[in-house]
Amino acid sequence: MLRTSVVSVLLLGLVAGCGSSATADAPGPGATTVKNCGIDVTVDGPPKRVFAAYQPAIEMAHALGISDRLVGTAYLDSEVLPEYADAQSKAKYYKNLPSREELLAANPDFVLSGFNDVFSAGGGSDESFGSRKSLSELGVRTWIFSPLCPTADGKGDEAIDPASVSMTNVYADLRDLGKLFGVSDRAEQVIADQEKRIAAVEAKVKDAPKPTVAILRPGMEGGGLTVSGGPDFGTVLIKQAGGVNAFADLTSKRNVKIGVEELIKRNPDYIFISGCCDAALTPASAQPEVARILANPAYQNLKAVRNKQVVPWLFANHSAGVRGAHTTEDIAKTIHADLFK
Repeated sequence: MLRTSVVSVLLLGLVAGCGSSATADAPGPGATTVKNCGIDVTVDGPPKRVFAAYQPAIEMAHALGISDRLVGTAYLDSEVLPEYADAQSKAKYYKNLPSREELLAANPDFVLSGFNDVFSAGGGSDESFGSRKSLSELGVRTWIFSPLCPTADGKGDEAIDPASVSMTNVYADLRDLGKLFGVSDRAEQVIADQEKRIAAVEAKVKDAPKPTVAILRPGMEGGGLTVSGGPDFGTVLIKQAGGVNAFADLTSKRNVKIGVEELIKRNPDYIFISGCCDAALTPASAQPEVARILANPAYQNLKAVRNKQVVPWLFANHSAGVRGAHTTEDIAKTIHADLFK
């Protein structure tokens, strides 16, 4: 226990003594400030040592062209998109989230996180990098993707407003991060590409029927079935692709536990199996779960099963971020295959 404390003190001293120009002191005259999840994020210059946690943040960093600034990446849910594969192969990668001490040893000046659970409400824990405030005091600025902002009272998914889960907020993150990292032109290029591709899909499926889609997450704690509810980003992506999330009306959480009877009652046209979580994962990795559903006698009357429309898929596909256009296209080509021949 004593050794851990000594190591922590030494690491904190290292970051405080030789960290970034973005310290807890008053910002300089050329500082840039943007607000993220109610917190002012101020940098005196573009961050040079960035740690990216989770798939959305890692792919966002590559999309913004700051791959060479990455001092570490952690916890991919699947393979990155092909256009980022080369850049990611050169980045230091942690299979699991590193401890706070490991993070600080990398001497980052900025931590970019795709989900809100990487930062704790308190000073630090074995499961997190500590609070955003505690990191800021060490000169480490932080960012959480805005569609998943945590609340001040510590509530989780149940506090997410489905209206805040949108591509508009993804674009806002891109613009704000573009300002902080000094790559605004690149950010606008990424936004323009996303908008163009999504608009093309929406135009093509505009007058087509809207099939129902259930995103099913296998293997979560407690067994049973877990589906993506209204606050999940999959709801937005399915709508853009010309479909309807069969469980969009369940707005208490992103991941909602249901019984087999509820799935049978809703009888979706398509079931997407949301495979997770490994850096080498591909949609094909979810095929065994697809086979189990197709073979389960309880599901034989489901439309998706009868029509062999149970699809191996990825959790990474419905995480808010720069996969928006890719996933919209992917869903549309599946549920409106006749329009994309």
